[in-house]
Amino acid sequence: MNAEGRRFDLVVFGATGFTGQYTVDEVSRVAEEERLSWAVAGRSMEKLQKVLSEASERTGKTLEEIPVIIADVSSPQSLAEMAKQTKVVLNCVGPYRFYGEPVVQACIENGTHHLDISGEPQFLEKMQLLYNKKAAENNVFVIGSVGFDSIPAEIGLEYTRQQFKEGELSNVESFIETKVGPEGAVINTGTFESAVYGVAYRNELGSLRKALYPDPMPKLDYRLPKRSFLFFNDDLKKWCLPFLGSDKSVVYRTIRDGLNSQRLKKPIEFIPYTCCSSLFSAMGIILFGLVFFFLSSFSWGRSFLLKYPHIVSLGFFKKGGPTRKQIESTSFSMTFVGYGYTEDVTDRTGQKPNKTIVTKLMGPEPGYVTTPICMVQSAVTLLKESSNMFHKGGVLTPGAAFSGTNLMERLQKHNITLMTISPDNSQDKKAD
Repeated sequence: MNAEGRRFDLVVFGATGFTGQYTVDEVSRVAEEERLSWAVAGRSMEKLQKVLSEASERTGKTLEEIPVIIADVSSPQSLAEMAKQTKVVLNCVGPYRFYGEPVVQACIENGTHHLDISGEPQFLEKMQLLYNKKAAENNVFVIGSVGFDSIPAEIGLEYTRQQFKEGELSNVESFIETKVGPEGAVINTGTFESAVYGVAYRNELGSLRKALYPDPMPKLDYRLPKRSFLFFNDDLKKWCLPFLGSDKSVVYRTIRDGLNSQRLKKPIEFIPYTCCSSLFSAMGIILFGLVFFFLSSFSWGRSFLLKYPHIVSLGFFKKGGPTRKQIESTSFSMTFVGYGYTEDVTDRTGQKPNKTIVTKLMGPEPGYVTTPICMVQSAVTLLKESSNMFHKGGVLTPGAAFSGTNLMERLQKHNITLMTISPDNSQDKKAD
């Protein structure tokens, strides 16, 4: 990729969207730290100028003179003109299944890196299948899931692997906990819409994965015993359910990449869970999930879900998203329990792990604070450390793309905390 002489380091595409507005706030802070040039892009000059004006009030920075680019996913020429002006596009326009591919195409064709915050496995894996070769040939990085989906999972797993030190990590369970303030938590309906279509077209994944990965993943030496769908974690004192986000699929793509490039000797089992505040809450989530799954399977059901998300979710999803107070009072943590072996042995089929380590990643509100932090620090890493990256281009996961970089350290300087917990959970040691 030859991006010398380009006008901007970063362009936030979809800056008027709910997440896009918070990304603008974060870019304005980091651009000053890193001396980066940037612009915002979208369909409406008036709305983009309003976003900059409101971001100025929130951040205390003068942003009204930040350049504005008019670009629309329905206009390939406008996307190309946007891509030609910048080194990296931060794509905040979803659902990506409908609006993502034209932006990816424009970036690859014009030698521009593309980052998105998609949690949609169908989109992510389709882009890898269709465009990985061309992106690699053009030395362009197309990196998906650089928000809460799935940077914390990728970074947490890598940190756990590093802390394992002697021996070899073989299995990891992660447990997501969200803490909310007295006003509760709300998620914008854009996330809800992506989930509706993800469930509706879930059968696409089978054929996609067969084409993307014709060879099966190497067998694990040992699989963790299967847990009940709903179970109580004695260490965390929480009821837990399987986490149905994109973390698992993204992490396994990273593991495949590590095996293919010989940076990993053996596969690692990764099983993510979400923690519930009570048994009643867990049962409510299960009931909502069953209704959501059923309705998403039919066109009339999808229409109902998309028209009345606040009713179906009892107010958890609503247009306009959370208030600033709700965002400020929300945080999350991910606990990683890693299992493995004290010695690196070639063949240990069926042998139970004899070593355990527990680590923890913590951050502010996931969707609109942690996501922009992760996305912007991914962009900075790409701009500043491309020479340290193992790959020189391609459609990649964050874990595959940022291997060998200081992304973990950059995140720790921007409100993401990593720590190692002793095996008996009695002592915390903050990461350096």
